[in-house]
Amino acid sequence: MHRTIGFSTGALAFGDFRRALNMLRRHDITAVELSALRQPELSPLRTAVSELDLSQFTYVAVHAPSNIEAGTEEQVVNQLLEFAARGWPVVVHPDAISDYSLWQKLGNLLCIENMDKRKPVGRTINELAIVFERLPEASLCFDLGHARQVDATMTEAYLIIRAYESKLKQVHVSEVNTCSRHDRLSFASIRAFQRIAEFIPETVPVIVESVIPECDIRPELQSVEEALSVSIAVA
Repeated sequence: MHRTIGFSTGALAFGDFRRALNMLRRHDITAVELSALRQPELSPLRTAVSELDLSQFTYVAVHAPSNIEAGTEEQVVNQLLEFAARGWPVVVHPDAISDYSLWQKLGNLLCIENMDKRKPVGRTINELAIVFERLPEASLCFDLGHARQVDATMTEAYLIIRAYESKLKQVHVSEVNTCSRHDRLSFASIRAFQRIAEFIPETVPVIVESVIPECDIRPELQSVEEALSVSIAVA
């Protein structure tokens, strides 16, 4: 079995999901995360989605805004419910949630993402436990780059993945640098991710968040496949 690996539209084309989809159409890629990471991107994506040709993708997810303007949370959730109605997982940063009761409507299609070191919640297994206690039906989007930035030994990553294996719906992969930006994978990050690759089921879709030009799509896919290989011995 081969892993299903795709890209975030926001990584390939900042704020331009149509351009990113055009890039992916030129490659044999079957997974995509439609990014609305900034709130003004959500309504245009919602309006356009019924007209987008997504036929090549066997897995589609949506990334919710990472910051939600005060007083608009219910409106945002209602828009995201339209994506969930298509069976698409909705990835959300836990620090963007204020009213947990609103997000409960998404059920297990709500994917809570573990966070990088900048964020006040969701970085560790203990912080995620607080979120899942309030959203018991929610699933997990496991971000390997965030986990490594928080704990370079990958111990925290191991604890998270083992504790929430039954909730794991999607994986994010990239190098997350000291400024919390998503870069292409380095040798060090590949070796780090290999330490826990065996605990990530091959059936779980992987979304690459490395910010790269189209010419680097293939090399980055090869790096991701190497990072998630369980057949390579890791010292």
